[in-house]
Formats: sequence, C-alpha cells, structure tokens
Amino acid sequence: MLLYQPHNGYCYNSDSLFLYDFINSFNPRGKILDVGAGCGIVGLLVARDNEKVNLEAVEKQDIFVSLATINARVNKIKYKIKKTDILEYDEKQKYDFIISNPPFYNQGSKQSKNNILFNARYNVNLPIDKFFKKITRLLKPQGHFIFCYEASQFFLVCAELDKVKLRVVDVRFVHSRLDKKASLVLIHARNSSKSLMNVLSPLITMKDKNYTKEVEEIFKKASTQSIKCQL
Repeated sequence: MLLYQPHNGYCYNSDSLFLYDFINSFNPRGKILDVGAGCGIVGLLVARDNEKVNLEAVEKQDIFVSLATINARVNKIKYKIKKTDILEYDEKQKYDFIISNPPFYNQGSKQSKNNILFNARYNVNLPIDKFFKKITRLLKPQGHFIFCYEASQFFLVCAELDKVKLRVVDVRFVHSRLDKKASLVLIHARNSSKSLMNVLSPLITMKDKNYTKEVEEIFKKASTQSIKCQL
C-alpha cells in the first residue's frame, strides 16, 4: 500500500501496523469508523484486507484529511472521511466497529511545539473520559471498539471504559524486548459485554538486533510504502 505522509509532522509508526494486525484478528465487517485517521493507514489497511468492510473516518486536522483522501484514491479503496473532532460527531450514526490509534501521551510527557505532532500525540487533545463516552454512543449494541494506548495507562483505560459500560474482552501488551516492560497495549472492548478479559500472549518486537518473526510477518502483510510530501 502506497501512503503519502506529511513532510514535517506526525508520521505513522509500528504502533499503527500492530493495531491493524490486531483488528484483523477479529474479522472486521460491516460499518466501521476510524477515529483520528491521520493519513488513513489503519482503516485503509483493514478495508483492503476485509471486503465486507464499509469504511468511514473522522479526522480534525486539514492536512491529514487531504492525505487520507489521496491515499484512499491512490489505493482504490472506497472511503468517506469527515473533517471534525470526534467529540462533535453526529450521534445518529451507529457502527459495528470503531477503531482508533488516538493521541495517548499524557500531560506529563514533554510536548512537541509542532502543532501537527501535538494534536496527534497528546491526550489533552482527546481526554479518555469524553472519548469513551462518545464511543459508546456511536457503537451498535454488542459493537466492537478496538484501539491502542500507552501501556502504563491501562488501569485508567479500564476504569473509564467500565464507567460507560464498555468491557475489555481482549488485550495484548507490546514489548520492545522480552526483558523490557510493555510500551503499548492493544485493546478490544465491546458494548455491554459480560465476557471476562482474555489476556493474549505478548507481542515482542525485537530479538537481539532483529525484528521477531511475528513482527516481520506483520510488516510483510501490511506491505506499506511511504512518500513524504508537502501539500
């Protein structure tokens, strides 16, 4: 998949590819909303691999709306993207799946002065309590919410999801190496579910100086090629 990205500003990284692979494991289908789409990478990859997906997206930054639209056209994927903040999105819309790689760095992190990076990375721009409350209003009964977040904030994520009756049913932690603490967590939650949490085996990204076999397979399956450009 060919993807245009901004020359200066936020560009996707392996988090997006790990999330895409995680989403695919749940057989996505039906009406899907990609929240904070960026250049469109996660939603477009999911739609490419799953023919029963009807993909829509929401993104509040102009440059990414333009890039995601271009990337959908270049890769011949049917796509509908709306420029708006998810917190202002029309609640009459209901979705089978909502997917997202949201801004998740907390306020204590050193913040970028680049406005594109600031909006894409830091959760002050999308507080999880308001975010999750909105998600539950947009999901169909028993709908799926699949996203990633900073692993160290997982306890906060679970607490806020519980408040809006979204239950974490599958979770996978991502570690850079076997002996390192998790940096990312992949989360599958469902609307009004009563299932117990299924903690999957961790995803280890590196062994010695090389990517692990599983990570190499994820990258191979995604098969992305990036071009940085200015609009």
